[in-house]
Formats: sequence, structure tokens, C-alpha cells
Amino acid sequence: MPRGPGDDRAPGRGGGDGLVSEGSCGADARRDRPRSPGAAALMLLLPATMFHLLLVARSGPARLLGPPPYLPGPEALWSPQMLLLWFTWLGLQAALYLLPARKVAEGQELKDKSRLRYPINGFQALVLTALLVGLAVSAGLPLGALPEMLLPLAFAATLTAFIFSLLLYLKALVAPASALAPGGNSGNPIYDFFLGRELNPRIWSFDFKYFCELRPGLIGWVLINLALLMQEAELRGSPSLAMWLVNGFQLLYVGDALWHEEAVLTTMDITHDGFGFMLAFGDLAWVPFTYSLQAQFLLHHPQPLGLPMASVICLINAVGYYIFRGANSQKNTFRKNPSDPRVAGLETIPTATGRQLLVSGWWGVVRHPNYLGDLIMALAWSLPCGVSHLLPYFYLLYFTSLLVHREARDEQQCLRKYGLAWHEYCRRVPYRILPYVY
Repeated sequence: MPRGPGDDRAPGRGGGDGLVSEGSCGADARRDRPRSPGAAALMLLLPATMFHLLLVARSGPARLLGPPPYLPGPEALWSPQMLLLWFTWLGLQAALYLLPARKVAEGQELKDKSRLRYPINGFQALVLTALLVGLAVSAGLPLGALPEMLLPLAFAATLTAFIFSLLLYLKALVAPASALAPGGNSGNPIYDFFLGRELNPRIWSFDFKYFCELRPGLIGWVLINLALLMQEAELRGSPSLAMWLVNGFQLLYVGDALWHEEAVLTTMDITHDGFGFMLAFGDLAWVPFTYSLQAQFLLHHPQPLGLPMASVICLINAVGYYIFRGANSQKNTFRKNPSDPRVAGLETIPTATGRQLLVSGWWGVVRHPNYLGDLIMALAWSLPCGVSHLLPYFYLLYFTSLLVHREARDEQQCLRKYGLAWHEYCRRVPYRILPYVY
């Protein structure tokens, strides 16, 4: 499940491929994954949660923990026109992916010692999408009508994720053993369908996992936010300050992810996880339709927000972004070139693997400073929605539980790999995410 841009976690660099990531801390992550019953349950629970959030966001009570106001019938979910619109969106993003890139980067070394090449043109795709949408709106496209289509569009995205995952599973059946992911080759069809069998499914140079990771879902997220802002302007004369803040904060986050697109090549999603339902649904459906929850809430439940409080919220988001970007940039710079003047003076701990663990800078404050920045930003996204409802804080609650779970898993994997060096790192950096608290 996507959790943030460019956020692989372990603070180190060493010989060989020079990368130490969350996924590389333990060779057998399968013991930490749900088996067949858990995978089957998640394939039902995740779409159900997404539709629950879409329904309650537009309801009067907007209760996160209460039942939805109604259960939509097939006619409210299935629409051939929405399916066509969804495929048009995917086709547009695929066409932008295939345009000449400002840079082509190599991924990590694979089992067969080869390295795949990836176009770095995600930010270009974002800018071109913005230009195309702007032209379409100026020509009369009713973008403000998009919020009324979210249910059938979400259903189309979910249906696409299931069918796409099945095709990926079938494709992996004829893939060579060297192309399979470490955790998706258990022999259990349900589990492998969920997690994904093939590590880098491609047709020629088109990499399906890399394409889905940052393109249709993230750009779709900010487009939905923009449509919600435009509909609010149509309903109330102008967008609220709260809606402007949510749109601005989340656009910054998505723009940052696409500007630093190359960093995703060292994340666990790319280097370790197969491409199955977990990532396909997360990238294509969960991200755009769930992460836009705050803007959905504000459209149906406007919140007063004065300039003093708005300034405080902007400061909170700025602090979170500063920590998030500073930690990730420091780590990525160190991995690429430990002699870079920006990181050459940082203290490290040698490990038995020949790699080094950063123990100063951002990574000497807490073990996962990028998680801390992420969570501070998540709080800033929710605060414009006020404190009268729990619903807009779903992302913060979900993300906190996800990161705490991942952090606990990371600890065990890194301990198995680095042994005494990891013990020393934990002694030197005792706090995991939040200084003096956790």
C-alpha cells in the first residue's frame, strides 16, 4: 500500500549497489506478511473501507465509525461512461510516460545482475496534465462535476485493479524464476495474487509497477482535489481558505514526489515487492479516492478558518515538509556519494556487511525522521477540517498505524541483518519516530 513519495527507510549506504533500504534489511519478508486468509480479507476490507469513506464524507453526520447513510445499488456504481473515462485517464498518463524523459535512471541490480532503465519524467507528466486540464476547462469542460462521479469512478478503478492483478498473475506464471519477487512466490494462489509474483512486470520498456506507483493515482489525487475546489466555488461563490490549504499542501506533496521520482527506485515497493493486487489497488484506487478525503469532507461540511489559525497550520506543514525532505535528501545524497560535502562529515557505524549506518544528521535524531515529517504533514492536512469530526483525520490515523507497523517490522529485519551494529545504532538513537516519546 503506498504510503508516501520516495520513502525507503534504512539510513545507510555501503558497497556493491550502495543501497540499504527497508526491503533489504531481511531476506525473508514473507514471515511478516499475511497469509491466505489475511490476504483474502484485505482484498475485501480495503475496497469496502474506501467506499465507506466516500459515502460518509458526503453524509450529514460524517461519522467515521458509524454506518454509511445508504448502500449504493449497482446503478450507482456501474457506469460504462465512467469506465471509459477511467481508461481515458490511464491512457493519457501512459502516453505521457512514453514521452521523451529529461533523464533515464538505472534501477538496482537484479538477480541476473542486470539493471532496468526507468524514464524520469513524472513531474513533466504532472505539468503537461495541468496544461491539458487547464485548456479543457477553458474550452468548457465541467471539471466541477467530477465529485458527483467519484463512486462510479472508484468502482471502475477497483474493477480495473482486480482484472489487472489477474492478468499480472497469469503473466508471472510464464516468467522466469529470476523475475519473481522474493515474497510473492509462496505457492499459495490467493496470497501470491495479493502480493504479486513478478517483481518488475514489463511489456518491452513499459514498466507497469513503476508507472502505477506515482502516475495515475498521485496525479489523479490532486485532480480530484482541484475538482472539489471548483465545485465548492460553484456552490458558495469562492473556495474556502480551508479548501485552498488542503489543495496546496497536497499538491506540494505530490509535486515533491514526482520531482524526486528517481528516489522511488530504492523503495521497497520497487526493489522487493511483487506487483499484485496490494500495489495495483493501492496505486490506482486507494490513493486518489481515499487521500482526497479532506477535500471531500470540506465540500460537504464547510469549516470556518481564520488567518491566524491558517498561519499556524501552514507553519506545521512547513515544519513537516522540512523534516521529510531534509531527511530523505540527506539519505539519498549519502547513498549516491558519501564524499559529498553536504554529508561527508556525518558520523557512521560500520556493519559486518561492509555497509555504513548513518548515526548523525537527521538520522541521529530518530531512526525514521522521514516518518516523523510525513506524520506532521498528515496532521496539517487534517487541521483545516476542524476538530468536530473524526472523519478527516482518518488518513492520519491510518498512516500512523501503517508506519508504526512498518517500523516494527523494519526493526526485526535490520536486527537480523546487521546484528551488533544495529544494536549500537539503536543505543545511539533510542527513539524510533517521535523524539522522547516513541
